[in-house]
Amino acid sequence: MDPLRRVLLGGFAALAVMPRASPGAAQTPEPLKVGSLKFGTVNWLLDTIAGDKVDIREGVRIERLELASNQATTVALQAGAVDLIVSDWLWAMRQRAEGDSLLFWPYSNALGALMVPRDKGFTSLADLKGKRIGVAGSALDKSWLLLRAFSRNKLNADLTEIVEPVYGAPPLLSEQLRLGRLDGVLTFWNFAARLDAAGYQPLIDMIDVMTELGVTPSPPLVGFVWREELLRTKPDQMTAFFRAVSGANQILKNDETAWERLRPAMGIGSDAEFGRLKDYFRAGIPTPWGAAETQAAERLFGILSELGGPELVGPRTRFDPTLFWVPKA
Repeated sequence: MDPLRRVLLGGFAALAVMPRASPGAAQTPEPLKVGSLKFGTVNWLLDTIAGDKVDIREGVRIERLELASNQATTVALQAGAVDLIVSDWLWAMRQRAEGDSLLFWPYSNALGALMVPRDKGFTSLADLKGKRIGVAGSALDKSWLLLRAFSRNKLNADLTEIVEPVYGAPPLLSEQLRLGRLDGVLTFWNFAARLDAAGYQPLIDMIDVMTELGVTPSPPLVGFVWREELLRTKPDQMTAFFRAVSGANQILKNDETAWERLRPAMGIGSDAEFGRLKDYFRAGIPTPWGAAETQAAERLFGILSELGGPELVGPRTRFDPTLFWVPKA
């Protein structure tokens, strides 16, 4: 079977069973198709838009396609099965350099952290010498590359020379940490929040790492990604969608009732976990992107491309500030 067809098969099946508009709804706006990870945190935002009827107030129709992996979401966008996805801007910039006219608008400023047990006495990276550290993702994970750059500055040594990295999926690494088979885990914010609630603590937060590396203000790494042509073919829907996103973020920032409605879908193990996930999400709600964020992103791109090389950013990618879409006032 063709690889593209195989990746999208589940998504197209989901589209096939979506309810069709009735003849009387002919005058309603054309929907925006948003692809998301089946268990991703962007669903909390989309559920809030629907639950609080923000989409109706803003005049936007949203069709959701839940997919099983990050690869499936990017392939769905490239194949035209969806209009928007959430991805990182480094990937979007690489695609833009290869001729795909993508744009980016921030979704979250929440980053990961290096989580360690509270009872081991770890107070700095130097304390982890010779220890086994889980790294969510691969050797090209952006947080891992940044932590390596940080260790070069602070310890005059690459972190790969100090610790034994163990790469893997976040849930597996969290379990290995709980079993004592790892001494720490560098993981994504939502997994860090769950570990925080379970009695672990951040040895260092990735926002602090970026600050130490001169990347200020900390620019969001992940956001909504779409093709430029969507602003021409569905301009009203796009502006209404981003108004709805901003409105839902404000609801999640201030309204406890909205979180109670989300709780059954969050996979919560305890009240403490519920509280920490709320805290971490709220801390990551982004402020508007501006010139300062673009300059910080350029600095970040330089650090990541130096350590990750063409394997991470691609052979032809140069920093492109036009990737970052700023809505007209």
